[in-house]
Amino acid sequence: MTAAPYRSTVRAAGDGFGRLLLAEWTKLRSVPRWLLALGASIVLTVLVALLSAAGTQSTGGGGAAPDLPPAVTDQGHYTYRTLTGDGSITARVASQRAGRAWAKAGLMVRAGTGGGAPYAAVMVTPGHGVRLQTGYEAGGEGGGNGAAPHWLKLERSGTSVTGYASEDGRAWRRVGGVRLDGLPETVAAGLFVASPDAVEVVRRFGGEEVSGRPTDTTATFDGVALGGAWRDGTAGGAADAWRDRAGPGGPAAPEGTGSTRAGGVFTLTGSGDIGPDLFSDDTTRTALTGVLVGQAAVVAAAVLFVTAEYRRGMIAVTLAASPRRGRVLAAKAAVMAAAGFAAGLAAAAGALAVTGLGGRDAPSLADGAVLRAVLGTALLLAVVAVLSVAVAVVVRRSAPAITLVLLALLVPQIAATGLPVSAARWLERLTPAAGFAVQQTVPRYDTAIGPWAGLGVLCAYTAVAVAAAAWLLRRRDA
Repeated sequence: MTAAPYRSTVRAAGDGFGRLLLAEWTKLRSVPRWLLALGASIVLTVLVALLSAAGTQSTGGGGAAPDLPPAVTDQGHYTYRTLTGDGSITARVASQRAGRAWAKAGLMVRAGTGGGAPYAAVMVTPGHGVRLQTGYEAGGEGGGNGAAPHWLKLERSGTSVTGYASEDGRAWRRVGGVRLDGLPETVAAGLFVASPDAVEVVRRFGGEEVSGRPTDTTATFDGVALGGAWRDGTAGGAADAWRDRAGPGGPAAPEGTGSTRAGGVFTLTGSGDIGPDLFSDDTTRTALTGVLVGQAAVVAAAVLFVTAEYRRGMIAVTLAASPRRGRVLAAKAAVMAAAGFAAGLAAAAGALAVTGLGGRDAPSLADGAVLRAVLGTALLLAVVAVLSVAVAVVVRRSAPAITLVLLALLVPQIAATGLPVSAARWLERLTPAAGFAVQQTVPRYDTAIGPWAGLGVLCAYTAVAVAAAAWLLRRRDA
């Protein structure tokens, strides 16, 4: 008679991933110094923001014009008429004094003459051909080669504005079209010129010097033709209806600029640009600068979370209890990512909150770019925590692991301050330091990479480090 084998009726506990997460979380919260390190990252970030705000308060500062949105310049010279309803304006840019490649001469439709008003413009430029520009953004849509003399036309239909260009005034090609949400029934439409400042940037380790001088451009326009209801609904309007934008309705015209009209020929001279202010302060990113210091505490906590087990020999117990080593690494990374995200979110929110102490309005979370920067900072520290865990598994020692991570994150940013802008951009977009681009909210002359693309570069480095850590963890003895 063969005895039946014994089978226990007690259900095995198993080594599910949820149980691993709970075990790793218990380890993290049971060691006070690790939690204190995460708290220190918040305190350090907010403290740096507080010191920066105090410095702003004590030194004062300039800023944009009161009615002008931040990071926008709205200058140049504008000669206009008022248009009610649909209509068009056509003119030939007969000549343009050669100057900077982005000097502009063309036609513009604006919601009003105030600084920062929504607009659409079609223009010729000496170095970039015909462009359609809107939204105070650089470049705009290209409409092929073209410099003065060149015909241009803008058509307004409801909230849509379309730009056209022609070499002879008969065969027209479409440059592009935009929709200006909220465009009023009565708008300003006319001729404009603009010329960006000549700016020189000298970088030295620890700082940079930005110097600039205004430039101007002069253009002549002829063949001006209007279609639609101009000036109080009269077709074509009166000859004296042309006005220059200056005074309370917009930036005052600099000395030596303006417009003259002789018969049907308009001559405009303008200084300054219309578009993004590439040298404006990014107040949100400045407020979040303390993350560069606060991240050191997150890196230390994440590294010690791993190396403490190696130092005490407890990693053998962990791997014996959970033989699937890849899942152990994933659980450690997930717990530290969540901790880093929470610390980063609190640090970023706190840093913005104290920025208002500098005598200026704190960036508002109602602004999509600011909200993205805050959430992006939390994601940034979460990814940094995962990178630290992976490097700690590879190195197994605290000091070298912390040093390697901080060098990878900080050295590119420090080195960039002493390099030419073009070289600095490449360094900041190809190294793990690219992740800090997620904090930027306005385009600047030294912007190296987009916010999410920069965070993606850091994620790519982290993925490589995690893959290396997983491979080594499976092949090395505990």
